[in-house]
Amino acid sequence: MSDTIFAKILRGEAPAEFVYRSEDIVAIRDIQPVAPVHLLIIPTLPIHDISEARTEHAELLGRMLLVGAELARQNGIEESGYRLNFNMGDDGGLMVPHLHLHLIGGRKLGPMG
Repeated sequence: MSDTIFAKILRGEAPAEFVYRSEDIVAIRDIQPVAPVHLLIIPTLPIHDISEARTEHAELLGRMLLVGAELARQNGIEESGYRLNFNMGDDGGLMVPHLHLHLIGGRKLGPMG
């Protein structure tokens, strides 16, 4: 596994506030939230970004989305709305080169772009 902050968190070498854990997915609170609810859903498999995901990762990616929907319900933002997104590359705002899904909500979000 690479030496990103997420790898360190997954190995227990860096602190994080976990809100979900399974064998292949964890979710933590973002340390620089852009909204009242800002969670990061991270696979334990070290995939660099969504462009490196392959057909064999389809089930994992699907579970990440389902975890995002469940966490939205648990955080009371299912009805008001929320955003699930993958950042890709420098222009897309990818800051940690380890695949992760952002769950953002709890306030009115503007259009993306």
